[in-house]
Amino acid sequence: MRLKDRPLGFVVNFLLGVAWAAVLIGAVTSFLSFYHNSFFFAIISAFVGALPGLVAVLLLEHIITNKEKHLELKKQTKLLEQILREKEKHPLK
Repeated sequence: MRLKDRPLGFVVNFLLGVAWAAVLIGAVTSFLSFYHNSFFFAIISAFVGALPGLVAVLLLEHIITNKEKHLELKKQTKLLEQILREKEKHPLK
């Protein structure tokens, strides 16, 4: 679990699992529906069937990455504020 926020992390990870299941189900069902016509056509249809799930995976990964970036920026801001306070206490001459 990459997110520290437990409720949000649980929901996002659950939805990420659902998205990967949608990728798998979309690809397999599309492939099995069209493999008797042409193998090439079945591969193309499997890719098209997996696209909605892949879009959902990308969206959720984007949400996770932005949340991690926000948390890292908060940590850096806190450290910079501490450095500034220390510098104000002991100014260079």
